[in-house]
Amino acid sequence: MTEQTLAAPIDDQPDRQRGFSRYQVLLVALLAFAQFTIILDFIIMSPLGAILMPSLDITAGQFGVAVSAYAFSAGLSGILAAGFADRFDRKRLLLFFYVGFTLGTLLCAAAQTYHVLLLGRIVTGLFGGVIGSVVLAIVTDLFPLHLRGRVMGFVQTAFAASQVLGVPAGLFLANHWSWHACFFAIVGLSIVTIAIIAFAMEPVDAHLKLKQDKNPFHHLVATVGEPRYTLAFAVTTLLATGGYMIMPYSSAFTVNNVGIDIVHLPTIYLVSGLFSIVTGPLVGRASDAFGKYPTFVFGCAMTIVMVLIYTHLGHVSLATAIAVNVLMFVGIFSRMIPSQALISAIPDPSQRGSFSAVSASLQQLSGGLGSVLAAAIISQQPDGSLLHFERIGYVVVATTLITLVAMYFVQKSVAERAGKSVV
Repeated sequence: MTEQTLAAPIDDQPDRQRGFSRYQVLLVALLAFAQFTIILDFIIMSPLGAILMPSLDITAGQFGVAVSAYAFSAGLSGILAAGFADRFDRKRLLLFFYVGFTLGTLLCAAAQTYHVLLLGRIVTGLFGGVIGSVVLAIVTDLFPLHLRGRVMGFVQTAFAASQVLGVPAGLFLANHWSWHACFFAIVGLSIVTIAIIAFAMEPVDAHLKLKQDKNPFHHLVATVGEPRYTLAFAVTTLLATGGYMIMPYSSAFTVNNVGIDIVHLPTIYLVSGLFSIVTGPLVGRASDAFGKYPTFVFGCAMTIVMVLIYTHLGHVSLATAIAVNVLMFVGIFSRMIPSQALISAIPDPSQRGSFSAVSASLQQLSGGLGSVLAAAIISQQPDGSLLHFERIGYVVVATTLITLVAMYFVQKSVAERAGKSVV
């Protein structure tokens, strides 16, 4: 894209770009694949929970700490990186953090004790937690707002693809060999991704031509202190809380409370992921065609209904468990994609990197707190079943309702700058 795009992120030009160039298609696929490995590394902890806890002889609380350790370290690194995020070529930043993420995952793969695994999750979070913000800044730099819904839809299919391809494959490796094999497989994929980024991706450095504060600390303070960004940061924080509360314990809940045999877990993730791969791009197109906020409202309504149903499930058939998971992920995607596309229009071009880094940091920190809070709310009985899981659902519903109201004002701010009623 041109420098004009950087200067006018909320463009309404008569001759607007309608499709993607060949390089843009390659770039979207590359960013989606990078996201695939990052997300897989995180969500693989959830289905592995039922295997890891007895294997390492740890409690549900200790497992929650291992999950939240990634989030807290990612949140810390996001804050530290925010001051420098707009001072370097985004391609180089992506490579730097991706190499660190790969080394952290390798440490997880080699772990033989809980404490080494915990250290591996911390290192992985320190580097992997920043990558999502770099990807978002690249998308915002290179794609105008009216195409961002579609781009986010494709990039976020990485979440679904990690379920369809990664989680079932990871569970297969864990069931037939060991949980270590899952992390070794992610390391192999990450090495391939590093090579593709290094040789196929062009520099993303147009933002370096814009005037910036030379002091990284001042740049960070200016970003955090900008009043226009406060509400967007709050929405990002609350959106992350719910997901981190449910996700780490979903496999243990499905096996021990819903009564689904552990060998059928890959089937649930496979079918849910297949539907999500189709849903992601459709949600992206819908958010571009009908408006980001209306699509977000639909996603919130769907999420509230399905989370309440999911967290109150008793023993049900495999088909019912799959149907509930599929519909819940439709709701989650219908919130996640339009919210990211809409919030990406908030920051000024010279602060996109730092804004994305701070947002990612808040997302990870709130997610870590959510995971710790969930561990405090639930308890595990001797038979492995979880008590009070429905209370987590109530918290998710409450945060969803708050974000529904807050996002209205975010949408209003963006629409006013664009001169429209809905974007």
